[in-house]
Amino acid sequence: MLLLNLLLALAWVALTGQLTPVNFGFGFVVGFLLLWLLRHAYGGQAYGELSYFRKVWQIIKFIGFFIWQLLLSNLRVAYEVVTPPHTMRPAIVAVPLDVKHPAAVTLLANLITLTPGTLTLDVAPNGKTLYVHAMYVQDADTFRREIKEGFECYIKEIFE
Repeated sequence: MLLLNLLLALAWVALTGQLTPVNFGFGFVVGFLLLWLLRHAYGGQAYGELSYFRKVWQIIKFIGFFIWQLLLSNLRVAYEVVTPPHTMRPAIVAVPLDVKHPAAVTLLANLITLTPGTLTLDVAPNGKTLYVHAMYVQDADTFRREIKEGFECYIKEIFE
């Protein structure tokens, strides 16, 4: 389905005659909507299209979640910089992982590092624990739960 969606986006670019990222993205969205509307015309669950549409929706939700977390953490760090009494409580926290796929672990580690105030230090050799340095840790268990119920939960949905 992804390949068909990309082909529809390329067809859109060819028909409009404008090879720009915005036009390609628009063609991708139009192709996605067209495939979604016509999904029952060629056999319902053939070629795993329901899974494709579900994955695209999960990725969109995850991107929204990440942008929100990025905004919140930026504001928190900026507030810390401009106010005199520092409220930081830095800590290194071991976060046990439920995700198994190496790409999922890598994505989780990189997204944690991209979020201001947190930094992934290492992944255990067995790949089951992530070591994270955070600027604001009131309680290690709460921090672990936030990672597991936030980033890891979305990543697990996408990779399953």
